[in-house]
Amino acid sequence: MITQHISDTVSESIIHTIGDTPLVQLNRIFKQNKFNLFGKLEAANPGGSIKDRTSLFIVQQALANGRIKKGDTVVESSSGNMAVGLAQACLYYGLKLIVVVDPKLNSHTEKILKTYGARIEKITEPKKDGGFLAARLERVQNLLISIPNSFWSNQYGNQDNPLTHHKTMTEMMDSLQGKLDYLFVATSTCGTLMGCADYIYENNLDTKIIAVDAVGSVLFGGPPLKRLIPGHGAGVPSQFLDTDRIHDHMYVDDVDCARGCWSLLESESILCGGSSGGMISAVKKYSKHIEEGSNCALFLCDRGERYLDTIYNKEWLLKKLPESRNAFTPIGGW
Repeated sequence: MITQHISDTVSESIIHTIGDTPLVQLNRIFKQNKFNLFGKLEAANPGGSIKDRTSLFIVQQALANGRIKKGDTVVESSSGNMAVGLAQACLYYGLKLIVVVDPKLNSHTEKILKTYGARIEKITEPKKDGGFLAARLERVQNLLISIPNSFWSNQYGNQDNPLTHHKTMTEMMDSLQGKLDYLFVATSTCGTLMGCADYIYENNLDTKIIAVDAVGSVLFGGPPLKRLIPGHGAGVPSQFLDTDRIHDHMYVDDVDCARGCWSLLESESILCGGSSGGMISAVKKYSKHIEEGSNCALFLCDRGERYLDTIYNKEWLLKKLPESRNAFTPIGGW
């Protein structure tokens, strides 16, 4: 191999393009409000979501610490984005991947995973306590027992998950020259949420962090209910969540997510996934508490292409979420 000087603007490999995502000012969506809103465009990661960061950091740390080596098998439970991030990282580092999913996995993501060479294990029945997530985690444990040289990346309890987002926060604070008053973060494993919250606490920042949870999620003590849109909320408690470091939390339902997605697309021409739409709706609901001149930010967590059959499909919305008709009007009308 010939060694030559490469410009700093050339990435060494695909994994070197993960992170350092753009921070985009969203100045059209809430024109009437007197605060600044910014979106961290995590959809710009090569695998399409914020979970590219988490997946890569967990895999790299496990390789560095000798917990896995080339040829070993990584096992994970995922609703989609973590799976794609792991599929990318595992293929790059010569690792096998088994992903345990449930019926909420969308078909587009499933095709991506198969293309990357991941093996998919699909759960069809939820557990009485903990729903589909508990059933997926049970399958993960069974796979770890039966497969030699297997490793659970464990996005639900691996401390490398929240640690990933100290860098994410550093990027954001650098972009805003240290002034960030409110940060809205969608919850699931609470890895992103607590990584950001820990960074704020450890650096003695004034940033108020607002957790955005799904109606039907149990993370903040609510009753478990059926949810259609994956990517945020959880059926079992988080191993990371420390409510003392959270300023406030609020709930959004599936219609809120769809309304936020269509609003973001129409006003800013940004096509993002369900949790991003949920955070847009959360900012709107919370806006009366936000002081004039504040800098607010949220994560635009993933790409909207994976939701073309659901959130961005009018027939699906009218069938699965019929209340959408009275809640918002998609581009082009119903």
